[in-house]
Amino acid sequence: MMMGRFALLLLAFASLQLFCVADDDNNDDDVVFYESFEESFEGRWIVSNKDDYKGLWKHSKSEGHEDYGLLVSEKARKYAIVKVVDEPVSLKDGTTVLQFETRLQSGLECGGAYIKFLRPQEAGWKPEEFDNESPYSIMFGPDKCGTTNKVHFIFKHKNPKNGEYVEHHLKYPPSVPSDKLTHVYTATLKRDKEVKIMIDGEEKKKANLLVAEDFDPPLIPAKTIPDPDDRKPEDWDDKEKIPDPNAVKPDDWDEDAPMEIEDEEAVKPEGWLDDEPEEIDDPEATKPEDWDDEEDGVWEPPKMYNPKCAIAPGCGEWKRPMKSNSAYKGKWSPPLIDNPNYKGVWKAREIPNPNYFELDKPDFEPIAAIGIEIWTMQEGILFDNIVIAKNEKVAKSYRETKWKPKFEIEKERQQAEEEASGLDFLASIKRKVFNALYQIADIPFLSNYKPQILDHIKKAEKQPNLTMGVLVSTVAIILTIFLKLIFGGKNQCPRIETKPVPVVAETSDDQGSDGEKVEKAEKNEAAAAARRRRRET
Repeated sequence: MMMGRFALLLLAFASLQLFCVADDDNNDDDVVFYESFEESFEGRWIVSNKDDYKGLWKHSKSEGHEDYGLLVSEKARKYAIVKVVDEPVSLKDGTTVLQFETRLQSGLECGGAYIKFLRPQEAGWKPEEFDNESPYSIMFGPDKCGTTNKVHFIFKHKNPKNGEYVEHHLKYPPSVPSDKLTHVYTATLKRDKEVKIMIDGEEKKKANLLVAEDFDPPLIPAKTIPDPDDRKPEDWDDKEKIPDPNAVKPDDWDEDAPMEIEDEEAVKPEGWLDDEPEEIDDPEATKPEDWDDEEDGVWEPPKMYNPKCAIAPGCGEWKRPMKSNSAYKGKWSPPLIDNPNYKGVWKAREIPNPNYFELDKPDFEPIAAIGIEIWTMQEGILFDNIVIAKNEKVAKSYRETKWKPKFEIEKERQQAEEEASGLDFLASIKRKVFNALYQIADIPFLSNYKPQILDHIKKAEKQPNLTMGVLVSTVAIILTIFLKLIFGGKNQCPRIETKPVPVVAETSDDQGSDGEKVEKAEKNEAAAAARRRRRET
């Protein structure tokens, strides 16, 4: 009996300990800051009064939800708003999680949707004057414009030797999701100097704050630098090749020979209409009733292709086509030979870097405020559920309870809309392909080519009629780079151009029967074919 009671007591004590530990994992003290925007931001957040920031912030519901957020309501504007936290948040000890949701309800062609975690006001800034110069410790979040497509993670760090603050950018950051759904962005700073970037709870990037390969510029400066006072000697010859001084231009080298000459063997095609112009006045065109000769000038009918030229080899003055000149050699220049005086590429001598320092861990400035300072060409950016926590489990619980239900609803609604429009399968495949291409663009070894790859992906997204061609071009670029990396070669991105798609102008002229319109279209097509034949002749 005594042993049984003791066992029950021990079990109860152990259960109490587990309960306390579990409760500690979700301790309210781990939530340093939380903003749900369920209440209006007015009176709690401070809008910058700087003249440049005219964008109107609104307290608005997310489309299709009862959930409120902070809305960017106007396009082509600068925005700035800030919230001072009750107590500065230290980033030096333990884990710190920075997390927020963003929904690009109108898409994002050019603009930012990131957040700045600001230093204390003693650094020289005021909330009502918040702008792009206000000092921050960390800047984190989406940014898209042109070839830029990244989820920034930038931290500013003070150099203890010279007192200057330097921006350090995460290398090879992940791309921004290309849809209009709500996404949650998480940056976790850990005590082992690691930073982890997640999108929708999925790890996209992991880096070490002290490793030179992970940040640009590196947090720890180089031990040595080129001597700024060192100068290349006047007699230093850094030309590896020189023209051969003994070379002589051959006697038969004709520098004046043209690159192309007329083809003397060409014969004018039979039936060529010398006296017919290629274009004639459109006989069906009439002068507009509101045309004023004094104001608009003398009216001239628009031109059309001469129908006679469509059935003939060509019209107008016939000229012999040009052909390559076999005697063409161009300007002569002596061949290059090895330079006997070549000393190699000159470099300044290395000297100790006066700004070099070492650290065991970053010396972050604390977070005293949360600011959104952006410029965007699109409206409809919605910020929500901003969290600063000292526990990863807390951030995860917010993702599960606040973000995930909205995201699932939006996905279902998007799928339903695609099914209703009859584009379910194709739209789904297209979206998966684009998402896969964005993930491929994030691969580190493709970083030098990322702008070109993203540029091609953007063209495919914007111009549906070019999608397949651009996708093939993009895949070709990636395969070419991959093969070059395997088999060697110059580190250059292949240039693959996409041919523009001709645009047929619409006209409001609906006069004439369908048969006449078809006949006119056939004549124009025949004329175009004739022009192509003439070019080939």
